[in-house]
Amino acid sequence: MFIQTESTPNPATLKFLPGQAVLDAGTADFPNAEAAEKSPLAKRIFAVSGVTGVFFGNDFVTVTKSDDVQWDHIKPAVLGAVMEHYQSGQPVMGAEAVTESGHAEHFGEDAEIVNQIKDLLDSRVRPAVAQDGGDITFHGFDRGVVYLHMQGACAGCPSSTLTLKMGIENLLRHYIPEVTEVRPVAV
Repeated sequence: MFIQTESTPNPATLKFLPGQAVLDAGTADFPNAEAAEKSPLAKRIFAVSGVTGVFFGNDFVTVTKSDDVQWDHIKPAVLGAVMEHYQSGQPVMGAEAVTESGHAEHFGEDAEIVNQIKDLLDSRVRPAVAQDGGDITFHGFDRGVVYLHMQGACAGCPSSTLTLKMGIENLLRHYIPEVTEVRPVAV
């Protein structure tokens, strides 16, 4: 098994590509070791000292490290954990685990605007963000303000504010005049 790695815009996060499916659908975010209890793969990765976050996409795993650890020191251990997992035959997610389909539900008078926002996020934003090892999902809409949840490499990324303001906010405002601002939320 050959696992490729790619850097992300977030220097604390690396993208690991195992060359096979990680999740059949959706994403899974593990912001800490406790959240990883439902995933044998995430538990293995969190066993590596210095790992602070794990995120699964369709064909990738992003791993976030603490600031006091260098990638040169933990990357071989993370590669080993991913390889061991795939060789073990265990599932990526436990039977009781649920992957995220993405966007939060929204009902009410703004439903048409919210559907347009979700469509733009799905067609223009999420594929590009997945290339960088992350995901951005709709969290809410209130009086012109769109609230987005950033996951994987996007969470805590130094360039995420620029991505939100200059990229996503401008895109949404261009196509949907009712949008006035985009803000991140911590879930």
